[in-house]
Amino acid sequence: MHILRTDSTHKDFQNLVKSLDATLSEHNGDHDDFFAQYNKIDTIKNCVIVYIDAVPAACGAFKAFSEDTIEIKRMFTNPEFRKKGLGSAIIKELESWAAELNFKKAVLETSQDLKNAISVYEKSGFYRIPNYGQYVGIEQSVCYEKIL
Repeated sequence: MHILRTDSTHKDFQNLVKSLDATLSEHNGDHDDFFAQYNKIDTIKNCVIVYIDAVPAACGAFKAFSEDTIEIKRMFTNPEFRKKGLGSAIIKELESWAAELNFKKAVLETSQDLKNAISVYEKSGFYRIPNYGQYVGIEQSVCYEKIL
């Protein structure tokens, strides 16, 4: 496994996000347009890609949420590489990178139906919080945070 720190201009990151968006579009159904507006990648400067034998297998990113907090975004593992700890490795790398940049906390949003994602976040030490920002009142959303 090799983890690359990059930004959202990297083609492998963009391709993984296309797969993520296709998966989420099926999952979100009528709410897809709502979520899509918050998942643009054109200005994300902090992205990671996990490679397995030179194949882009998974990705994740963060962006500043406030002066001391990041929001983790665009987490995805290709189905053929799931259940191998890649999501946890991405979280760990994003947290390290954020801490190097003096961020103190991380937040994220996911769907209550994405049980595997929730499991990764909870195993990584994230705890559930009330829905924040644009996710307040969105029943299928669950939000988490972690002190870095």
